[in-house]
Amino acid sequence: MEIIKTGIEGLLILEPRIFKDTRGYFFESFSQREFEEKVGPVHFVQDNESMSTYGVMRGLHFQRPPYTQSKLVRCVSGAVLDVAVDIRQGSPTYGQHVAVELTAENHRQFFIPKGFAHGFAVLSETAVFQYKCDEFYHPEADAGISILDESLGIDWRIPMDKAILSDKDTRHGMLADFQSPFTYDINQ
Repeated sequence: MEIIKTGIEGLLILEPRIFKDTRGYFFESFSQREFEEKVGPVHFVQDNESMSTYGVMRGLHFQRPPYTQSKLVRCVSGAVLDVAVDIRQGSPTYGQHVAVELTAENHRQFFIPKGFAHGFAVLSETAVFQYKCDEFYHPEADAGISILDESLGIDWRIPMDKAILSDKDTRHGMLADFQSPFTYDINQ
């Protein structure tokens, strides 16, 4: 597995070693030992999967303390634009984002540590999206930033007249009106 650093500390792209031959391909999609060696100690406790159609936009989600989550995400069918926004108060990259195209063909994964809001947009006809979390889902801690917040400067690559959002995601507030429960730790 190759680790690709992004423009924001802690957000990492993971690219697996793929072994191809006439039968197809093989790769390790996750190894706890290798993940801890190359990324750090994270104990994943829950795997989730969603299937969505073109234009579906989900996010930008996070869980409030004490139920914060790190996520390792990937697209196993189709293509998505995956985005993480830094919401750690005091961070030199607060409010900035990293966007990564995850596809069934590139097999890339995106690691999103605690302190980031996360979302994605489906770029293909359909997409199956999987993610590992290091904390269980707690509905009482569920929160988000508006996926439509233009101040974030995210090009979702979906025309807004084709965008499909849940009612919940249309009610999230803008970053400018947000009091983050996360603080930046310079020693991370």
